[in-house]
Amino acid sequence: MEYRRLGDTGLKVSRVCLGMMSYGDPAEEKWALDEEAAEPLVRKAVEGGVTFFDTADVYSHGASEVVTGNLLRKLFRRRSDYVLATKVYFPMGRGVNARGLSRGHVLDAIDASLKRLGTDYVDLYQIHRWDDETPIEETMEALHDVVRAGKARYIGASSMAAWQFAKAQHVARENGWTRFVSMQNHYNLLYREEEREMLPLCADQGVGVIPWSPLARGVLARAGSAGATTRAGSDERIAALYDPDNDRLILERVAETAREHGLPAAQVALAWLLHQPAVTAPIVGATRAGHVDDALAAVGVALSEKDLTALTELYRPREVRF
Repeated sequence: MEYRRLGDTGLKVSRVCLGMMSYGDPAEEKWALDEEAAEPLVRKAVEGGVTFFDTADVYSHGASEVVTGNLLRKLFRRRSDYVLATKVYFPMGRGVNARGLSRGHVLDAIDASLKRLGTDYVDLYQIHRWDDETPIEETMEALHDVVRAGKARYIGASSMAAWQFAKAQHVARENGWTRFVSMQNHYNLLYREEEREMLPLCADQGVGVIPWSPLARGVLARAGSAGATTRAGSDERIAALYDPDNDRLILERVAETAREHGLPAAQVALAWLLHQPAVTAPIVGATRAGHVDDALAAVGVALSEKDLTALTELYRPREVRF
């Protein structure tokens, strides 16, 4: 495993982040694994050198945080041995204030997350989306207070427009508040709109990039294969974010490159991301041992300039999707 600083901070993370959305309550998400089923996969990742783990309060309506906390306490000797990230924004209750990025919800949500995770602090507390109904000044001050209270070491953001991210950073800087150190955005071989503004902004400002859905929710991993998974059949977001027919040429190129290297398509797709200068650590989900193996192996896959060109030259601009 390799390790890299998260943006310009002194915090070092593994080049693969294990996404914990796959673990939680099968009753909430059909494709989610319970704690018993998740443990061997998380253990395999830890044994492979993964020290970075990402979850969110909304995943399995809190159950993912519970599983995450239980497993990390079991698999690591010290809290300082791993980097834990979670998020706030999506509804966590029926009340109109049990959602969004208001001061009240941010402060309530961090306490609830820490209780479920069984820890005194998270290393990275992220806003899951932009909140049009809350002034960004209110959100940034609340996040600053979370850091000042010792409940989070750093703060990060997720999918939004580059101007929104720049505005948030400006507001924080002008008021002497904590700024975002990371951007968790949608970025993979099938979706590269982030290359227009967000990635250059992050590179210029020293912000770490930790892409979600690096395998396009499994679509890239299945390049060249007709195989299906439980998630593919139950995850409505796949159809909303991707169009396999439209992406067919890219998927064929991934499969072709994989064959040339004698590697699974997943390793090639992840290796492409790891070759992008702005990317710190893709967030990889795993529901099978092979998924962990591919993620770990991808760190050592070397792609030539010819490979990188072949994988990217077929892309065509598409609608922005957060």
